[in-house]
Amino acid sequence: MSFDKTIHLPVDADEAFALITEPERLRRWQTIAARVDLRIGGEYRWTITPGHHAAGTFQEIEPGKRVVFTWGWESGMDLAPGASTVTITLEPDAAGTSLRLVHEGLNEAQASAHAEGWNHYLDRLVAETSSDAGAGPDEWSAAPDPIDHFSSAEASLGVLLGVLRKLTPADREKATPCADFNAHELLEHLAGSLKNIGTALGADVTDHTDASPEVRIAGLAQTTLEAFTRRGIEGTIDMGFAELPATMVAGIVNLELLVHAWDFATATGQELIVSDVVTGFVEDLARQTISEQVRTGGSFAAAQPTAETADSLERLIAFTGRSVNA
Repeated sequence: MSFDKTIHLPVDADEAFALITEPERLRRWQTIAARVDLRIGGEYRWTITPGHHAAGTFQEIEPGKRVVFTWGWESGMDLAPGASTVTITLEPDAAGTSLRLVHEGLNEAQASAHAEGWNHYLDRLVAETSSDAGAGPDEWSAAPDPIDHFSSAEASLGVLLGVLRKLTPADREKATPCADFNAHELLEHLAGSLKNIGTALGADVTDHTDASPEVRIAGLAQTTLEAFTRRGIEGTIDMGFAELPATMVAGIVNLELLVHAWDFATATGQELIVSDVVTGFVEDLARQTISEQVRTGGSFAAAQPTAETADSLERLIAFTGRSVNA
């Protein structure tokens, strides 16, 4: 069976092609993270929603006209990477571009599930190209179910990238809730932390220091989380300065992504939109990760008081030593 749908986009064919092939554009409407090697035989891996990763290889590429790639999932749906094929064809029309997506090689259950997914994301693609506000946050990525160390980190990454996307050069020197860092210094700290963890996991980590904050952190986090997902949370990891339980390192990744998302949002006057499911899970990880010894070492200040009515995000932020009302 197959899924076949045509939509209209109010952009030219080259822009439409960029939206369906470039990681920065894919993150606007379809993915949390995306690795793309856009060449015949090149591989891609897209984190569609937390814990769900589509993968395959490119079969045909005609810039501005057509792209064909195999499609499957790293887990779930009994559809392995490469087991089905997606063809996207672009045709210029009077008011933009006609996009036709055909997904072949599916059984009845897979076709039904993918129809729901493709309808959702194609609607978001239309919104991305038709509104000044774009597609906005994807409600499907907000609250992983079930949630674990990795799906929580991927959901937190989506939140963080939404904040970093809005940073401007004028924000570089703004003070953050981290007393030792302005916004630029906090970005360097976050990049260094993700790079160090990725390297400890054996990943080939490249830090594109000349990229925008969003693109830079997206690349580092994609590489690190992909390596961590492959490895799992068993045993210990040699971080160079110490052997740490893998669960603790995964907790640190979650804290880096979500707490610093709050730091950047607070520094730049943005509203942080994050599910209680994620903040509650990361709060639990924080309580497992941040010991008094860690606080004494200077990584975190003393926990701050919170009101009885505080939600899980406020409790998390206060537990990491930040003043919620700062």
